[in-house]
Amino acid sequence: MNDATQNPPIDGSEGILTGGDGGAKSFYKMARVLDCFSRTRGSLSLTEIVERTGMPRTTIHRIVASLRDIGLIDQDGRRGDYRLGLRMFHYGSVVMANLDLNRHAHPHVLSLHQITGEIVHLHMFDGSQMVCIEREEMGDVRNTTLTVIEAAPVHCTSVGKAFLAFQEPDVLRRIAAEEGLERRTEHTLCSIEALTADLELIRKRGFAFDLEENEIGVQCVGAPIRDSRGRVFAAISVSGPTSRMQQARLLGLSGLVTATADRISTELGWLG
Repeated sequence: MNDATQNPPIDGSEGILTGGDGGAKSFYKMARVLDCFSRTRGSLSLTEIVERTGMPRTTIHRIVASLRDIGLIDQDGRRGDYRLGLRMFHYGSVVMANLDLNRHAHPHVLSLHQITGEIVHLHMFDGSQMVCIEREEMGDVRNTTLTVIEAAPVHCTSVGKAFLAFQEPDVLRRIAAEEGLERRTEHTLCSIEALTADLELIRKRGFAFDLEENEIGVQCVGAPIRDSRGRVFAAISVSGPTSRMQQARLLGLSGLVTATADRISTELGWLG
């Protein structure tokens, strides 16, 4: 008896667990449905999912029912709309707890904090924001799995801009369209044109500043972290009150932050 006979299709029709190309295509369709959800569109009707995926309504109905049955999607009993299920959070927590980034970066994050005496953040991109993996500050060590995911905007933080500067231009356009370029302070760069010019400078010098763009009274310097293939997927930053983080000190810290980011990248297999 083969595996397809032992394991009947989840959706009762398309054979999501069948082998071969059919199974792969079904998983791809499931992923397309899950990709419809975002922080700004956390709840969607069946019609909206159909419109976003472009797949037939009957196909979407079967896929959504399958995802609901295994806990990846929940359905609002009153409105009938769908949202991502808590099982997704479980998988996310497992990923966070086993990240190579966290394991390899921790000694370097701690060392940078001890040298500078300032707050150090380690973030990675989750598709729309920079998610905090670790934070080191005086009297506080944050190197365990986060029960509340801390996230930072991409367009107005040093970690976000350090990431964004090394992506294709369409990443910025997509974030601007889906997330918006919110004006967090009077210093926030809220246009694609202004951000593009800033990102070009960041690419040339290798590090990014947040000059009270996300929060008044706080300034930061961040640098990109690369994976084994040289792709920027995360960033590290040092931040502190503006009174201590004036331009001269930010420039002085930039070398330390960049060197730390490079050491972490090397730990992850980047050859430079």
